[in-house]
Order: sequence, then C-alpha cells, then structure tokens
Amino acid sequence: MTFLSLIVRRLLQLFAVMFGISVVTFVLLHLAPGDPARLLAGDRASPETLAAIRAQYGLDLPLWQQYFAYLLNLAKGDIGLSLRFQRPVIELIGQFMWPTLFLTGYVVVLAVPPTVVLAIASARRPGGFADQLIRLLGIMGLTIPVFWLGLMMSRFFGVSLGWLPVSGYGDSFVDHLYHMLLPAISTSLWLIPVLTQSLRAALIQKTTADFVTAARAQGANEREIFWRTILPNAVLPTINLLGVMVAYLIGGAIIVETVYAIPGLGSLMVGALLGRDYYVVQGLTLVFAFATVLITLAVDLLSASIDPRIRL
Repeated sequence: MTFLSLIVRRLLQLFAVMFGISVVTFVLLHLAPGDPARLLAGDRASPETLAAIRAQYGLDLPLWQQYFAYLLNLAKGDIGLSLRFQRPVIELIGQFMWPTLFLTGYVVVLAVPPTVVLAIASARRPGGFADQLIRLLGIMGLTIPVFWLGLMMSRFFGVSLGWLPVSGYGDSFVDHLYHMLLPAISTSLWLIPVLTQSLRAALIQKTTADFVTAARAQGANEREIFWRTILPNAVLPTINLLGVMVAYLIGGAIIVETVYAIPGLGSLMVGALLGRDYYVVQGLTLVFAFATVLITLAVDLLSASIDPRIRL
C-alpha cells in the first residue's frame, strides 16, 4: 500500500468519524435538560421574548431540521454563533486554542527525553535495581491523580514558596513558558510512566529478536546494534501511544486548565456546558475529534515511513 492510498483511506475514516461525532453530540446535547433561550434571556423573561430567541437561533424547528441546517452551515465553514459570547464559534476556538496547543507541546517536550532515558536504563538490565526503582516510581506516578498533583504543586511552589504563578497564560513566549511550567510538569509526571513502560517492554522484546541475533553474528558491537537496530524497531509502539496521549491531552485539558485557570479549550468547554451554549460545545467536540483523527493520521504516516510493513 502506498502513502497516497494510506492517506485516502484515513481521510475517508476522518469523514465517517466526524459525521458520527456530529450526530451523537447534536442529539445528546439537545436531549440534555435545560433551555438555552431561558439561560440567555434570564429567568424573568417573558414567553414572547423566549419565543423570539428560539426563532432567532432556530431552536423552535424540529430536531432533524436543526441538524440539517447545522450540517449545511458546517459545510460552509460556519460552526455557529455562540449564545453566550455572541461571537462566531470559529473565532472563539481560534482564540482559546493556542494555550491548549502550547501546553500540549510543552508537556511532550518535557516528557519525551526522560522517557527515553528511563526506558533505556530500565531495559539494560531487566529485574535489576535500576529497573525495579524506575518501575516503582512509574507506578507511583500512575496512581497519583493529575488534578490532585496540580493542586499540591500550585499550593507548594506557587502559594507557599511563591516561585511560580498558579494561573494565567502570559503575554510573550517566555511568559508562556513561565506560567505553563507547573501545569506542564504535573501532566508530564503522569505521562512519563505510561510512555516509559511501553518503550521498556518493546526494548526488552526486541533484544531477543532474530534480526538482533543476526546482527551479533555478523560481528556488530552492542552499541551499534542498540542504536541502529533495537531502538528504531522498538520505538514504533511508543510513537503510536504518544499520538493517542497527545490527542487525549488536547481533548482532556479540562482538568488541568481548570486547576490552573488557563484560558484554553478546556475552560471554554466548561463554560459552554454550564451555559448550555450549543454551538460552542458542538464546535469543540468536532475540533477534538478532528485533532484525534489528524494526530492518528500523522502517527500512521510516521510509522509507515519507519517500517514499510505497516503499509501492507
């Protein structure tokens, strides 16, 4: 299978997933209790005012007509108008998107180097002291909730010591690094054990593979075998897992962004859910789904470039 056919197949899956997500989100959101027109106009609004608001936003139409109109607008690039902010949803997403993407990239940069070092140190001597210690620390990192760790770190390093800010995003790139350090570290401490265990298991498995035995028989030294043969073949499962984790970080940024008051997509989602802002919730759900499929496509292409057997 060529790269072109792989891309075409993934794009077809993209459209199918996006369509399914849009249907499920639209139906569940409209079945949830609450009236967005009353939330927008207030509890003392007259029935005439509520009817006018519903007619303005098409909320008085049958559900299938609302969804059909939503699909038509979506095909034109119009996700809708926010009921709360009275702004196009695409503008809101563009405004709140950058803190989330910056935080995600920050977490990956902080997590990948320690993952490689710890996995290699652990896989060198399976069952040894270093391996047991790294696995123990990894279990501890997995069992600590991210929100609790974020609260404790913000309380200690931000409130008690005053070293780092506990909220906000900053204005410049350096400010972003400064304000995002605590949330990035608290998230990385959860991500590193997951990636380390995956890479460690793959390294140990590839050590006894036939191609490694053949390389040793040809007289290659252990350092060359490890860096040119074992590591490139063992890194593929971890790359796939990293792609899943990155997609999860983008879609699951609600907890971290709420703890640290980061103006990202997670905070926007919380406000939209509480305010019954239909179009914002639908738009964010589509963005999260699109990001997940796009990251999966990028990981598949990267894996296929490393290992041509994946294209089959």
